[in-house]
Amino acid sequence: MESRYNAAEIEQKWQHQWQESAIDKTPERNEQPKFYALSMFPYPSGNLHMGHVRNYVITDVIARLKRMQGYRVLHPMGWDAFGLPAENAAIDRGIPPAKWTLQNIAQMREQLKQLGLSIDWDREVATCCPDYYRWTQWLFLQFLDGGLAYQKEAAVNWDPIDQTVLANEQVDNEGRSWRSGAIVERKLLKQWFFKITDYAEKLLQDLDQLEGWPERVKTMQANWIGKSVGAYLEFPIVGRDDKIAVFTTRPDTVYGVTYLVLAPEHPLTPEVTTTEQKEAVEAFIEEIKQQSEIERTAEDKPKRGILTGGSAINPFNEQEVPILIADYVLYEYGTGAVMGVPAHDVRDFKFATEKSLPIKTVVVPKDTDVEAISQSPLPEAYTEPGIIVNSGQFDGMPSIEGKTKIIEYAEQQGYGKARVQYRLRDWLISRQRYWGCPIPVIHCEVCGTVPVPDSDLPVELPESVELSGRGGSPLAQLDSWINVNCPCCGQPAKRETDTMDTFIDSSWYFLRYSDANNSNTAFAQDKVNDWLPVDQYVGGIEHAILHLLYSRFFTKVLRDRGLLNFDEPFKRLLTQGMVQGLTYKNPQTNKYIPSANIDPNNPQDPETGDKLEPFFEKMSKSKYNGVAPEDVIAQYGVDTARMFALFKAPPEKDLEWDEADVEGQFRFLNRVWSLVTSYDSGSVTEISAELTQTEKDLRRAIHTAIKEISEDLTGDYQFNTAVSELMKLSNALKDAKCNTSPVYQEGIETLVLLLAPFAPHIAEELWSHLGNIESVHKQQWREVDSSALEVDEITLVVQIMGKTRGTIQVPAGSDKVALEKYATESEIAQRYIEGKEIRKVIVVPNKLVNFVVAK
Repeated sequence: MESRYNAAEIEQKWQHQWQESAIDKTPERNEQPKFYALSMFPYPSGNLHMGHVRNYVITDVIARLKRMQGYRVLHPMGWDAFGLPAENAAIDRGIPPAKWTLQNIAQMREQLKQLGLSIDWDREVATCCPDYYRWTQWLFLQFLDGGLAYQKEAAVNWDPIDQTVLANEQVDNEGRSWRSGAIVERKLLKQWFFKITDYAEKLLQDLDQLEGWPERVKTMQANWIGKSVGAYLEFPIVGRDDKIAVFTTRPDTVYGVTYLVLAPEHPLTPEVTTTEQKEAVEAFIEEIKQQSEIERTAEDKPKRGILTGGSAINPFNEQEVPILIADYVLYEYGTGAVMGVPAHDVRDFKFATEKSLPIKTVVVPKDTDVEAISQSPLPEAYTEPGIIVNSGQFDGMPSIEGKTKIIEYAEQQGYGKARVQYRLRDWLISRQRYWGCPIPVIHCEVCGTVPVPDSDLPVELPESVELSGRGGSPLAQLDSWINVNCPCCGQPAKRETDTMDTFIDSSWYFLRYSDANNSNTAFAQDKVNDWLPVDQYVGGIEHAILHLLYSRFFTKVLRDRGLLNFDEPFKRLLTQGMVQGLTYKNPQTNKYIPSANIDPNNPQDPETGDKLEPFFEKMSKSKYNGVAPEDVIAQYGVDTARMFALFKAPPEKDLEWDEADVEGQFRFLNRVWSLVTSYDSGSVTEISAELTQTEKDLRRAIHTAIKEISEDLTGDYQFNTAVSELMKLSNALKDAKCNTSPVYQEGIETLVLLLAPFAPHIAEELWSHLGNIESVHKQQWREVDSSALEVDEITLVVQIMGKTRGTIQVPAGSDKVALEKYATESEIAQRYIEGKEIRKVIVVPNKLVNFVVAK
């Protein structure tokens, strides 16, 4: 074996041998416990970045560890391959999206293989392939059959450049598309939805089951679902038989209603608008149509509204109140109308003050002079609990109790009822683009909306499509594809031309891995119920809400359809931090400056001379702070890149790229290489009946490493401290003076075994060097020998007047009296205390004895 550590040669050698031996193939069901380790699958952009490396290496360490601990492991990989980026790239380059996507997949697959990941590539899936999206379509039909998929006209976010619908999450705080940068418009379109709201309560309640999820993620999901308990109340419209329905969490303030607000899109808006206000209202509505939902509801934006001229009656006090429309009220949320109680709502107070609308106090703090309050203007909204006033029969009642009493009264009088409402809206799944999974329905004038028969799946995307990026879905222009006969009546009909949101594809891919090559069904029940739920899921915090919520929804629906037997898809979730690079940005010009042009000792903009302050930010080409994985691997090797990604920071924290730390890990692996390759197993002596103190100390270090690393790789996965323990064991072996002892041999073998999940290539090579035939990754993880951790003797520090004079070995477990005796009788102490008066002896058990003597 070479004396020099040649990472490139070793890594290429073992990756080839692993592939030839199919070492990572998923085992069939047997008596071993199962473990499903999964990273969130990537979009095939064509280039692997350091964030990918960190994500997949984390999951790989877990998968390798679990195999060594005796589990049968499923560790697959696939591609979230549909979506607008591929369609836009195809338009720019004049090539089909399929070709572009499959080229990128091939490139990224090779990059991932270069990382030495223990992935079963036989289970690879790509969401854009017909053998996958056939089953996406089949699952859509399950939702349709269960009454959970429907089509309706809705106001949507419309990207005028990409000509497609955007989810709210794809619109920034300035109302621009995250994809094209265009100002997003509101547009009424007929769209497909999934009824996720039917599962709102279950999705919320079952968050308590997810003990292995970060609390932060569970809180984000709970807030997104947004459960509110309150009242549904109806206000009769003056001069009409209609009523305006509102939902409120503050029924205790209903006597303080001084106006009602409708969403501009509300069907009653034109009905309540008077002739005098019609022109102004219509102009206001046209203006609001140009704003995105996020822009309309942003907290920092001024709220705009206009009187309709109509009015309604507050049934609780028979008072007439004006009806307005305002930008902050959305028809898709709640009832599309709100009651204005400016005395007790911050937004309403500001709005009413600006519009000179009445403000009526109906809740006051306890022991408040009600008459004094009513005679002076309210300086700000009072939003806390208190005592109800100016509210008829409810005066003097605590507001919390009043909520219940007022709801009961509303139900008795027919004004309203108690209601639970959710912020969560139904999932809009249709997109007006080509590169997505076709929605498998046919529209027939006779039969209505008809599902495509299972036998006709998949509805494949046609290849001869003109992609212009304009005018809605390209599929709508392809008559030969659209025009079909109805499966029910045989009359001419038309295919649905919308494709599905790519979140549909990623909401079930983890199920497909359990039976990825099944051509008869999406997955066999015995296999999906065997492997699922995922034991450890790893991915970015940016998917904390939508992807994870949708996956949970899918799982619950499919359980209710009898297709699987578990409630939640992911037992444990690890949201790894981002990889950040050193960034330079000129605060004067707001431009990023390539670091290659910067003197780190005197950072200045080479063009303007402005002083630059370096900072760390998520790696990006546009910020000139990216580090290409292939460059790191070419210089240091895969194992070094893996070790750095694991060691630099805890997995849930952001990792700041530092070349010096990369070099540090490279040096550590070189030390391990030298330590193991210089070891001569032929010189090992027979084990003695009694270990020397040196052997005991080394064996304690060995089993301490096993214990600490095993604990670090359980629960919160503290890979960084586990790597530190590897370094400690390496140092203990280097310093040990017993390299012919069987204990030293145990230490060398243990070091290689413990290193294997982290740096698999060098560990495999060193294990082979030690004379082993079977792969290190098929070895059993070392168990802790608790007896090795026991201490016979401890080192006791002897101090005189607080100054350390030496150390002595004393029996472990000695009490204070014994420790003082041992220290007093030691040669070290006698040398300094002989003939002197000992005024005090301070004993710190198991650590030190300090003698205070007369000078």
